[in-house]
Amino acid sequence: MTSRLGLPDLGVGVGLRVPHYRHILDSRPAVDFFEVISENFMVPGGKPRYHLSAVCETYPVVQHGVSLGIGNPTAPADDYLDALRKLVDETKTPWVSDHLCWTGVPGTNLHDLLPLPYTQEVVKRVSERAKRVQDRLGVRLLLENTSSYMSHASSTMPEWEFVSAIAEAADIGLLFDVNNVYVSAYNHGFDPSEFVRSVPHERIVQIHLAGHDNLGRYIIDTHGGHVIDPVWELYRETIERTGPVSTLIEWDDRIPEFPVLAAEAERARRVRAEAVAARAALGGRAPARPRMGVPVRGAAVPQHRAWTQGGPREHEGGSP
Repeated sequence: MTSRLGLPDLGVGVGLRVPHYRHILDSRPAVDFFEVISENFMVPGGKPRYHLSAVCETYPVVQHGVSLGIGNPTAPADDYLDALRKLVDETKTPWVSDHLCWTGVPGTNLHDLLPLPYTQEVVKRVSERAKRVQDRLGVRLLLENTSSYMSHASSTMPEWEFVSAIAEAADIGLLFDVNNVYVSAYNHGFDPSEFVRSVPHERIVQIHLAGHDNLGRYIIDTHGGHVIDPVWELYRETIERTGPVSTLIEWDDRIPEFPVLAAEAERARRVRAEAVAARAALGGRAPARPRMGVPVRGAAVPQHRAWTQGGPREHEGGSP
């Protein structure tokens, strides 16, 4: 089955993380696909490449990067893109994703995903780079909306308009992170439903779902727990508009035992199926539903923690 831009709908997957390697290779769990952090495997040989090769023998794998720096002062380096293209050829990933952000300056990687000014100048610069990167990699590039905790005074448009303009100008896909939409809506005081309704749905090729830490005045996107109910509802609203789209559960901090992660993926599968059915019942139209409204800030919200095994976070060290 194909989804946006002629790319396959892979179903519901999870991130490939070190604490789960043995379980995955021994048990071959019923997972539709795995997502890998590209930079973790852009190394010659060794255990990372061995485990990746073994997983690729059984499962579809998609690559998700954290160091492209599409919005950096300088364009992505040729040696980085060459190494990324080599990995693409080996994994046979149907697309490559990274973040719509900046990550550093020449000679310094800040190991964080930092927000860009939402201006026409940045749209032009980033979209031109995205075109070149997509051509060089030989597969469709997806850029992901990031969570943010500050904004630029120079911005001239809302984030959803900025994201949409780059995707259209560069003819690329979107990795739509529903949790990031909710986090940024909470931190900046906008209606997340407006974000969902305003992006080009035909360009959404993959969706991310994750947990976060609510500290009361703001939310930190930690990928360290269960998806909360408002994010599930925002996901339902997204699928009602897009139809079936490859969906991934991200859990990168305080990593649980694999059955806990698998149960979260199964919930995504149920919600996705219900939303697809609701859309089909209306002949491919999204059901009418009220806007979610601006999330209300309040006292710190206790996070539901149902894991039994911690583990190292496999990310670049900043906000996912």
